Parts: sequence; C-alpha cells; structure tokens
Amino acid sequence: MAAEARSPRARYREQNRAEIKAAALQQLAEGGIQAVALTRIAKDMGLSGPALYRYFAGRDDLLSELIRDAYDDVAQVVGRVGAAPDGDARATLHALAGAYRDWAVAQPHRYLLIQGTPLPGYAAPPDTLLRARAVLGPFLKVFAAGEPTAALRPVAGEMAVWVREEKGVADWVAEHTGRARQDAAAATALAGTVLAWSQLHGTVSLEVSGQYAGMGHRAPTLLTAQMDTLADSFQL
Repeated sequence: MAAEARSPRARYREQNRAEIKAAALQQLAEGGIQAVALTRIAKDMGLSGPALYRYFAGRDDLLSELIRDAYDDVAQVVGRVGAAPDGDARATLHALAGAYRDWAVAQPHRYLLIQGTPLPGYAAPPDTLLRARAVLGPFLKVFAAGEPTAALRPVAGEMAVWVREEKGVADWVAEHTGRARQDAAAATALAGTVLAWSQLHGTVSLEVSGQYAGMGHRAPTLLTAQMDTLADSFQL
C-alpha cells in the first residue's frame, strides 16, 4: 500500500482528485450546491465525462468527499482550541464557539454544504455522523465539568437515557470526557453540547445566509451572550 501511494500513477490520481474537488468547491462558492456539475468540471479540466468518473462515481460521491473534507477541516480548527490557561470553562466555551463561527464565516459555501438545506435526493454517507461528532467533541469536555440548573435537568435526564442506550454516543462522550455512560457528568456533557450546537447552528446559519443584515446587532455579540447564558445554565 505504501509503495503504491508513492507511485507516479497514485500521485497523478490524487492530484486529479484534488483538482476536481477544487473545481467543485469553486462552483459551490459561485452558485451553491445545485451548481456543482461534473460535466462542466470535466470540460474545464479538459477531461471527458467518462474519464472523470474514474475519480468519482458521480456527483453524490463528489459531494460526499467535499462534506467529509469540510467536517474534518472544522474539526481540526475547533480541536486546536486549548483549555483556557486558568482552567476557565466559560472562556474555553467562548473560544470554541468563536473558532467554529470564524471557520463558517470565512468559508460560507463549505459551511452551508454541511449545515444548509439538504440537496433533494442526496443522502450523506454514515461516516459523516462521526465527523460531525468530532467537531463537537471539545464541547463535551467543557460541559462535563458543569452542573445543570433546575430548568435544564429534564434535558440532562433525556440525555442520560440516550447515552445509556446508544453505545456510539457513550463511546463518543467517553472519548472526550473520560466519563462512563452511568456517570451523571456524561449526561450533563451531552446536554450542554447539544444545546450549544443548537445555538451555534442557529446563529451562525443566520449570519452566513445574511439574515442578520440591518438588524442592529453583531452576530459575535449575540453568540457571546448565548454562550454566557449556557455557561450560567450549567454553572460553569
């Protein structure tokens, strides 16, 4: 396998795949997901249609690769955020949310690819779920140190059932927090992360799609207030 990866043929194949994905991202930026067209990519690259299908089985296959790349990219960005020097969980939460937003604002077409309106008839491959969870993993560690207020205990209770009954979720939480599924902190971590993602998704999606224009506030200010409210709700 290693020898094959170093072969000229393998390098040529990877180069062409990278060029195809770059062309697709350009189309995505110019016209959204509906604008991604293999035939135009092939024409621009001087390839025949059948030749392009040697690299990707079809448009859905190409979109799946772009989605995987986007999730992996934002996961790396969020994952590089370390804990605040003084162990301030609230500060860490702000940094995580800010990193997520900054990535989305800098690359709105890629953000909308993974968080925007689904393309009719397209189903993302199952492994994208694991990649999406990787993006949110660092949030789990922050909220594991919290304690939900009375208003959020019902949410934590539902998360406790979820983490106990689904091994994949339990493994995900344990990977980032070290907490077993029976531990109350596992449910707390999950509750906080789900709520944080809901806030992030709503605020960032509205900003990226231009819905906040002319509303008299800045999205970062709103996001900071939302994260502060969550931090208060989990006594961070």
